[in-house]
Amino acid sequence: MWLEIVAAAFVGFSLLWLVFEPLFTAHGARPADVIDMDALEDLEDTRSGVALAALKEIEFDRETGKLSDNDYEFLRQKYTVEALSALRSEDDASPAADLEARVAARVATMRDDGSTASDCGACGAHVELGARFCPECGAPIGAPTACAKCGSDLPGGSRFCAACGGRVAA
Repeated sequence: MWLEIVAAAFVGFSLLWLVFEPLFTAHGARPADVIDMDALEDLEDTRSGVALAALKEIEFDRETGKLSDNDYEFLRQKYTVEALSALRSEDDASPAADLEARVAARVATMRDDGSTASDCGACGAHVELGARFCPECGAPIGAPTACAKCGSDLPGGSRFCAACGGRVAA
């Protein structure tokens, strides 16, 4: 009889510990194998995130027996190629390259014109140094006239270089 009482008390305390244990542990401590679902939702908004999520899904489907080995290999190869191309295209469109091109264009503009003011290239109005747009016509001041990557001439208002396809800083 005493053995049954001790066993029942042990099971009771174990159940209480399982119920109240989250109250006593730190909220920030997560095991390494727990996936942050908020981060996955943000990732799935991108092309690479969709491909990576598909790779995880087909891996899960293979482990649970829903996919044959042939289907798994085909889908894994397809989505791996898609994920790699998406990641490469996201790397090419990095904002750091645009920022560097803008800084280089601004430095070139400042070197070319050491005075305190300049004239608008579109309408000829007087523009103070540091102004980004003409006060008369609204045209951008200091827009690059040559591509930062290849050095070829750019027509006014170009967003991409006709010679190399590089993005032109605004």
